[in-house]
Amino acid sequence: MGGVDIPFDRGLHGHSDADVLVHAIMDALLGACGERDIGKHFSDKDSQYKDINSMILLDKVKSIIENKGYKIGNIDATIVAELPKLSPYIEEMESNIASALELENDLVNIKATTEEGLGFTGTGEGMAAYAVVGLYK
Repeated sequence: MGGVDIPFDRGLHGHSDADVLVHAIMDALLGACGERDIGKHFSDKDSQYKDINSMILLDKVKSIIENKGYKIGNIDATIVAELPKLSPYIEEMESNIASALELENDLVNIKATTEEGLGFTGTGEGMAAYAVVGLYK
């Protein structure tokens, strides 16, 4: 998640690598410049994206927004997961994402929270992530 291998007895399932954090950031970046979402650009019906590293897709998203004349101002993201505890990995995630997008580390902020046993994230059935970004021309 966020370009970090996190040891845990369970994992996420998806067409690519299921990096819920990077996917949320990509969707926020694409949406902010009017390019809909990652499904439009990287269909789960396209075999070239099967098991692809989301950091590679993040680089492609960077090119899309730059080609539209935008630059990234900042990124703020929240991961919702009961387990594993993510705080030991947050700084490395921020650094990986900042590096991939050629940003200063302090422009990428990642938080992790739980839902205290509520919902599918609280029961450990899955994770969620939300992101907002600032873009400028």
